[in-house]
Amino acid sequence: MEPKTIVITGASSGIGAALALALGADDHRLVLAARRRDELEAVGRRAGAQVIPIVTDVTRRSDVEHLRDKAIATFGRVDIWVNNAGRGIGRQALDLTDAEFDEIMAVNVKSALYGMQAIVPHFLERGRGQIINISSFLSRVPLATYRSAYSAAKAALNALTANVRMDLARINPNVHVTLVMPGLVATDFPKHALGGTPASASRSRAAQLTQTPEQVADAIVAAIREPVAEVYTQPEQPAVVQRYFADVAAFERGLMA
Repeated sequence: MEPKTIVITGASSGIGAALALALGADDHRLVLAARRRDELEAVGRRAGAQVIPIVTDVTRRSDVEHLRDKAIATFGRVDIWVNNAGRGIGRQALDLTDAEFDEIMAVNVKSALYGMQAIVPHFLERGRGQIINISSFLSRVPLATYRSAYSAAKAALNALTANVRMDLARINPNVHVTLVMPGLVATDFPKHALGGTPASASRSRAAQLTQTPEQVADAIVAAIREPVAEVYTQPEQPAVVQRYFADVAAFERGLMA
C-alpha cells in the first residue's frame, strides 16, 4: 500500500496505539493525537520516523482544527482521518448525572463530529480521502446496561457516520466513510471508565470472546486497503445483531436469564 498521511485520535494507548504501530511499520506518515503527552510521545517513538505527536483535547473544536492544520503543514496533506478517541462509564441510565452524560457524549460523539467537519473540506478539495470512526458493538446490541451512556453515544456516532457517508457519496464517492465496531478488547478501557466497571462485569469478561488491540488494528488496516461502509471486528457479531433485531424482547430476556 502506498504510504499515506494518517491522523489518529486517542493514540496514546489501546486500539489507537496498536493502529499507530501497525501503520508505522508500513511506513505511513502519522499524526497522533491524545491528551496524555508522555504516553503519546512514547507511542510516537515506537511508531516510526515519520510521526508527529500532538497533544490534543478532541472535545475542543479549536484543538481538532489545530490538529488538522498541523498535519497538513507538516506533511502537505491528509489521506485518512481516524476518530478513535473514546471513554466509557460504568453507570446505569437512571443513575447518570448531567455532567457524566455530557462528558461521555463530548468524548465519543462531538469529538468525531469535530473531526469530520474539520477534515471533509480538505478531502473534497483533494478529491479523495477516508474517515474512519471507531464505534462499538454495544452501539448495535445493548449487552451491558452499566455502559448505557457509552452505548447511546456510540449509537449516535453510528447515525452521524451513516448520514455523512450518504451525503458525501452524493458529492464525491472517492471520499469514503467507514464505521468500525469492535467487541470486547483487552485494553485499559474498563479501568479508565468513569465510575469504574462493576466487579460482576469483570468476572464475566473471562467467558466472552476478547480480541487484542492488534487484532482490531488489523481489521482497520484492512478497511484502509479496501474501504467499506462498516466493519465488525469479530466474525460472530453480525449473527448476534440479526438475532437481536429479529426479536428484541426475547433477546433481552435471554440476557437477564
